[in-house]
Parts: sequence; C-alpha cells; structure tokens
Amino acid sequence: MSTLTHLKGPPNPGPGDRRALLDRAGELLADAGIESSDVIRIDVPGRGQSVGGEGLLRPEVEPIVPALQSGSLFGGRTGVMLMDAHRLQADEAAVVADLLAQDAGASRPVVLITSGKLPLPLTAHVKKNAKVISVRKLADRDVAQWVHGAARRRGLRLGSDAIQALIRRFGSDLGAIDQALDQLSVSDGPVTDQIILERFRNRPDQPLWKLTDALGKGEADDAIRRLHELLTHGHPLVLVAAVENDLRRKALAAAAPDIATFAKWIDAKPGAYPTRKAWQAGRAMSREDLNRAIDAVRRADATLKGMPEETHLPTLERLVAALCHWYQGN
Repeated sequence: MSTLTHLKGPPNPGPGDRRALLDRAGELLADAGIESSDVIRIDVPGRGQSVGGEGLLRPEVEPIVPALQSGSLFGGRTGVMLMDAHRLQADEAAVVADLLAQDAGASRPVVLITSGKLPLPLTAHVKKNAKVISVRKLADRDVAQWVHGAARRRGLRLGSDAIQALIRRFGSDLGAIDQALDQLSVSDGPVTDQIILERFRNRPDQPLWKLTDALGKGEADDAIRRLHELLTHGHPLVLVAAVENDLRRKALAAAAPDIATFAKWIDAKPGAYPTRKAWQAGRAMSREDLNRAIDAVRRADATLKGMPEETHLPTLERLVAALCHWYQGN
C-alpha cells in the first residue's frame, strides 16, 4: 500500500459501515506486512466527547505524535490507523499534517479513515500525497458477501437462506453478525435459516429508506417486516413522517414539467441516481393513487396522535399494505 492512504467512508455511517471501514483498513495494513499487534489505532473523539486537557492536542489524539515519530518497541514496523480523522480540530490537523510531512520518507503505513471532510490544514497534504480509496455505504448484497467470507473462514457452510436470515436479524451490523457466527461455529450439523431465526431474536436498526423502498416495489410482506423492525428502535410518528416525505417527493415529481425542475425543487442534482429514481417513481404513480396515499397517511397520523396505543400497529400495518398497492397502481 501507499505510505499514506485516505479511506473515505459514506456520510452518516452505520455500525456495519464503520466495521467495514475498519476491516478494510486492517486489510490494507496487513497487505503492507504489518501484524495486527503492531497497528496503532487512534480514535478521534467527536465534539464534546473528549475528556479535556491542555495543549494543541486533545488527550485522545496525543498518541499520534509518538506513533508517527517512533517505531515498534521490538524493532519491527508499525502501522497507524487514525479513525474519524475528519473530527480533528484545526490545530490538531495542522500537527498531523506536519508529522506526516516529516514522516514522508519513512516506510510506516498510515491510514486515515473518514466519513466527512478533512480539516483544511490536512487536506492539502492528503490530496498531494495520499492514495484515496472510497468505500460506499453497505447494501444487503455487500453484507451477504461479507457474511459468506466470514463464515467460510470459520469453516461454516451457509446457504443463501441462512445468510439472509442473519441479515434479517442483524441488518448491516457486521460486528453483531461476527459474534453470531462465532456462536454458530460451534454448532453441530448444518446451519439453516430456521436455526438462525429461532436462536437470535434481534431486530436490526435499519434506515427508513428500506421501508419506502419496499413500498416502491409493492412487496407487502417485506414492507410489513421492515415496519416491525423499525418500530423496535423508532417512534411510529417518525415512520409516518418518512412515508409522508416520500409522497411529497412523488407529488413534486408528478407536478414538475421536467427532471431539472424537480431536482431544483428538492435541492438535488438532476443526474444523481436518487433523483432519477424519485422522478421515475413519482411519474409512474397515478394522481388518484397519489391522492389516496396522501389521505391515508394523514388519517394514520391522526390515529397515532389521538387514538389508544393498541390501535397504532394495526393502523400502520394496514397503511403499509395499502401503500404497496397504490405505489404499484394496483
């Protein structure tokens, strides 16, 4: 690997995305011949998360100085992993940039992991000297590939149904899936989807777009399952707001004369995939179905705010099932 690598993750990463970034950084350092015991990992705290201290560097960031100035205690090579480097304060970024410039001729590999913009004092050095690797947000198919490899390393043979069962239980939380695979690796006999679903009762904390995506595909069973999973971690009104926002975009797409106007109304780029997808979905939905869907969401919102809690889940289940039909024009 290059001496300096900038590993760019997606914005607002979930637990699985962060695990994927750390795994990728570990692979890069291993490829450079660095043993895991010789990797110095430094986690940059977010705003208000530091224990405090004096000087240019917060206590959590201070280890970056000896890490970039000295080698292994046993004479071997070390690697440095700076997690959440985008959280560096301006003074800290200037110090890191200076240390990296002094260390430019060394063979010590350094990986900067970010899910946001680097501070300006560090941007110029990284742009000029770093190899940039972008890691996109995990989709279910990415998680499935990761699970397949992780299971194989443990000698587990999982079919596609078993892998999907793990994703259904844990979503994209690779850390939780990793622990589940550790438990399954001591099981006797084949591991089936039924075994996984009976043994693990977790429901993943999933993004709201997975519900609206299932609605768009007209997959009622999947949409209701997503609804139940989201309700484990979120409030019903948040889900209704997400559906209402999705319908608002569809209404704007139906009213816009062209995609450029639609993109301007939602403050997005006309050529971006999410914009094109929202535009096509809005144009495909009839005005009658759109009006029915909007009215149903408003009535569901009123029920959640004014009726007993026992009515909330049946109301949302009926809403989701109906939306699947209206989104498809059925």
